[in-house]
Amino acid sequence: MKISGFTIIRNASLYDFPIVESIRSVLPLVDEFIVVLGDSQDNTLDLLQTIDSPKIKIINTHWDIATFHKDGNIYAQQTDLALKACTGDWCIYIQADEVLHEAGYTAIQKACTDYLHDIRVEGFILKYVHFYGNYDRYIDALHFAYPKEIRIVRNLPKTHSWKDAQSFRYIEHFDGISYGQKEGTRKLNCLLIDAYMYHYGWSRDPRKIGKKIVEQKTMHDGTVAEHFKTALYDYGNLSYFPLFKGTHPGVMAERIKQMDWDTFLQYTGAPTSNMKKKFKLKYRIINFIENKLLGGRTIGGFKNYKLIGKA
Repeated sequence: MKISGFTIIRNASLYDFPIVESIRSVLPLVDEFIVVLGDSQDNTLDLLQTIDSPKIKIINTHWDIATFHKDGNIYAQQTDLALKACTGDWCIYIQADEVLHEAGYTAIQKACTDYLHDIRVEGFILKYVHFYGNYDRYIDALHFAYPKEIRIVRNLPKTHSWKDAQSFRYIEHFDGISYGQKEGTRKLNCLLIDAYMYHYGWSRDPRKIGKKIVEQKTMHDGTVAEHFKTALYDYGNLSYFPLFKGTHPGVMAERIKQMDWDTFLQYTGAPTSNMKKKFKLKYRIINFIENKLLGGRTIGGFKNYKLIGKA
């Protein structure tokens, strides 16, 4: 059995991505790791070279935003380039703001081995913790942060990254452009693994995350949020978010130690506008039911996969 890892990255320093920690968290599980490096304006290549692993293969690319500008499809197109360069039986996908917790290594290795020849299983789902503002607070509202997602796929020719690269789909006749298409696609049949992916996308330096928001909005809907270009991002009142009582992945220890933006955070006042809906009574009730009574299962909600069991 051979396992590949893959990711995409562009402007890691400029947007404060934990790309080094991200890759290092997967390396112990894989035989090769494919990095698709987009045309960057910072020292991203230098960062990647500090990892110094023979498993890593870097593919330099140009972001064809003119062709793949809709709905964040450029992220899926770049992710597909990385996936199609993988030679493993299984492919572990990790986004540049995600870090895999080492507590899940054994479960992942066992699942990949046990289901290697079971072609009914096309992928594996991992559980998520989404941090917000810093490394001590997290988003516990399941409808505002996906609790699970596909992060390991069987290496099949017709499996492709989908939409803005959050997940994957089986696409029978793919034209190489329409990453958001629904017709002629189906969800992958997946098993759930008891392993956690930690998402740090919303726990980045507020002096840098605004620049990332500008790029993300441009890639998704063509608009540019000018005020985010230089503004200090306001995370709002962090006391609305529960304290995290678990452990972070070991590879994150030094990065967490170097955090230097606590003086820009606040613990009084109102939540930010994009989080206000989360704290309305209706959603607080739903959140309580899902977390306390249903054990983390969501009421309704969209899922990118077909869950067929647990590994």
